[in-house]
Amino acid sequence: MGCVTLFNIRTVKLRPGEQFRDARNVDLEPLGLGGQRYVPLPESPEAVLTLTQTSSGLVLELELEVRVVGPCMRCLADAGISLHVGSREYQATSPGESDELTTPYLVDGRLDLSAWAHDAVALALPDKILCRDNCAGLCPVCGRDLNRGPHEHEGEELDPRWAALSDLRDRL
Repeated sequence: MGCVTLFNIRTVKLRPGEQFRDARNVDLEPLGLGGQRYVPLPESPEAVLTLTQTSSGLVLELELEVRVVGPCMRCLADAGISLHVGSREYQATSPGESDELTTPYLVDGRLDLSAWAHDAVALALPDKILCRDNCAGLCPVCGRDLNRGPHEHEGEELDPRWAALSDLRDRL
């Protein structure tokens, strides 16, 4: 694990209804997705942290812009996606035993901005990162990139279950 960006919230003194806002660079680790590695660019994007004190606790908000790059999930070519990420957490003044009233990113007055931003980026990602929306992927037989053009294999044995469709295609 590389650098971690921490923010000591004890340095901020707020009364209920008051807000603190600060922009700072947050170190982001690469993301593992579908067995592939996706790198955030920049690796330390600027994030805006907003703390709002309420009568019952602290509302924490984080916003950042980042581009995530790595292999296309269909053809393995270079792919990337730009994201606007916004995340909100809450820390109750007296949470009791409830996990819902605390944020896992705040421990002993230190807010782990890197872990929070990493998780927020991961949640903002689409199901598939593709080089383009209509990516054709790779040939399941030979692994050739189908975006460069379709192809057929000599002596390819067809599955007998598809024979009726092949007959129909030949008649058209």
